[in-house]
Amino acid sequence: MSTQVPALLDGLVDDAAVFPPGSAPLPDAVAAHRRHRASWYADLVGPLLVPASRLPELAALLDAGEEIEVGVIGDVPVARLDEARVGVDPRIRVRQVEAAVAKRGEDPLPGLTELVGLARRANRADEPASGLAVYAEVPLTFGLMGALDALAAARADGLPVAAKFRTGGLAAELFPTPAELAAVICACRDRGLPFKLTAGLHEAVRHLDPETGFTHHGFVNVLAATLAAAEGAGVERVTELLTATDPRPLVQRVEGAPAAARPLWVGFGSCSILEPLTDLIRLGLVNGGFDA
Repeated sequence: MSTQVPALLDGLVDDAAVFPPGSAPLPDAVAAHRRHRASWYADLVGPLLVPASRLPELAALLDAGEEIEVGVIGDVPVARLDEARVGVDPRIRVRQVEAAVAKRGEDPLPGLTELVGLARRANRADEPASGLAVYAEVPLTFGLMGALDALAAARADGLPVAAKFRTGGLAAELFPTPAELAAVICACRDRGLPFKLTAGLHEAVRHLDPETGFTHHGFVNVLAATLAAAEGAGVERVTELLTATDPRPLVQRVEGAPAAARPLWVGFGSCSILEPLTDLIRLGLVNGGFDA
């Protein structure tokens, strides 16, 4: 069987194996990530996501001469993120830092300023971590549009910053409605602002989880919706694509996209790489099999 990951899906799924609900031990996650990176579907896989507090453990798990790309998830204050990225073993390439914006009351802008400062420090000409991308996880609440404006302004100033949004979790209020997510996608489109998503994207197509009773967004819904937004579709059309539970129009929309890089949406973290891969194969969006 021929195996191929189209350019549209390059780096779509970050390896979040150590995070819930998978919560794999770090040694197991590193071993599995090594297998993913050596597989025929390697182009689908983004960096291994690691909490900042656990970066020191990582070097001891690498083979001799092995290098690894990671995304650092901020589970420590922003000031300590500087220490983590600068003091890391040289075999560990910190490709991105992701951190939730710390709000002051209801205002996310002071916390966002701290993260923009991190991006500025990390991307000085004399900084060995030059090129580090910083993703600010912005809550979909009061102050959202102001936060997106601030990120867009920093990006226009040459800083590699982008937004990150939560699309699920352990409570119903953590799942934005299709209309809310569509408005955010279009707002990022209007600002030329890339974004990542986290949590809740467990399957390709929008579905009701019978165990929790929560309706989850589908990652192929998001891909189809983002493609439409990038072509100028309004919130109503983007909402329709996010709401769809029939995979056929979504697959048609994705298959009809140019063979080029994915616009706007950088990707999402998943505690399983094989689950989204299986869905993509089942829908015919990736040609491959597990006997490869």
